[in-house]
Amino acid sequence: MVTGSVIMLVGVLLLPFFFSYIERRKGVLINDWLLAQIPPTNVSVIIFTIIWGLILLIVIRAISSPSIYITFCWTYVFVCTARVISISLVPLAPPAGFIPLSDPLTSVFYGHAVITKDLFFSGHVSTLTLIALCLKRKADKLIAWAAVITVGFLLLVQHVHYTIDVFAAPFIVYILYRFTRNFLYKGTKQTRAVENIYLMDK
Repeated sequence: MVTGSVIMLVGVLLLPFFFSYIERRKGVLINDWLLAQIPPTNVSVIIFTIIWGLILLIVIRAISSPSIYITFCWTYVFVCTARVISISLVPLAPPAGFIPLSDPLTSVFYGHAVITKDLFFSGHVSTLTLIALCLKRKADKLIAWAAVITVGFLLLVQHVHYTIDVFAAPFIVYILYRFTRNFLYKGTKQTRAVENIYLMDK
């Protein structure tokens, strides 16, 4: 828990430097047929209401179930690493009709700058997908998956991401989630304590 938290915090603190780098480079504009059919509209308030509502839910659940936090924390580290690699390898320009997301809370981590080129794959959809996978109660999961679908659609409405950015995120996160679960809970001596926490939570 401690190691994962420290790594995650360091990663979050380093993100503004990465975002500053990608904003200075040229990107490729994709001809996205689906996005072209949707008139761009600013729905930032709805998007962040859903996102922060779901974050609050997983925080509440993690208080009584430590394995939720441990799984989320470590998977998030791998997801952020995968995003840095994929964004570095796939330089994209913002979609036509792009409307910046406006959220004063996340702007702290983004260095108080408008980020337009952190595109493939979507960080917002990734975070919500990870929350949906980590939650344990059936009702919570249904709410979370509904949030994934809704926010994914609204990101397209605001032309924040290309279609491929949104659709690829859940699949990539699921693979990393399964990898993390195997990494944390598959019975090695070093992870026995974490496995015991997970079993007690169940």
